Amino acid sequence: MKKVLFIAFLMVSGLALQAQEGFRAGINLAIPTGDASDVSGFSIGLDVNYLWSVSDSFDAGIAAGFTNAFGKEIEVPGFGSFEVDDVQFLPIAAAGRFHATDKFRVGADLGYAIGISDGNDGGFYYRPMVGYGLNESMELNLSYTGISLDGGTWSTIGLGFMYSF
Repeated sequence: MKKVLFIAFLMVSGLALQAQEGFRAGINLAIPTGDASDVSGFSIGLDVNYLWSVSDSFDAGIAAGFTNAFGKEIEVPGFGSFEVDDVQFLPIAAAGRFHATDKFRVGADLGYAIGISDGNDGGFYYRPMVGYGLNESMELNLSYTGISLDGGTWSTIGLGFMYSF
């Protein structure tokens, strides 16, 4: 876990040093839904992206991040309980944002989430979102994250905070 967090920190730091404008970084908290809610209670993630202005109302770019979903303790009648390991992903995606108004944005990230935890192969990653600009450099966003895995989908609903540099 410490190695993964260190690698994520290096990735974020490296992007920050390369960015001149359009770089954003943030954090999100999410609640697992569907199959994911059976083994995890909540997740926390780091997000980074770099967006270029394509037009006055549309930005496109790249996005990456790190997500750690904390495993639950599961009770199995007659057998006791066991702790589920944390589930971790490193999503890498193309990003698009449409500025509906000066304050509201809608967009999506599409790409691949690399599975970092043991037994996690990762899968196709999609994340539609709605953002509200608090000011020129801060945004709150609400998102749904889906990762198509073999035999199911890892999905969460999250609330995040992004800061533009």
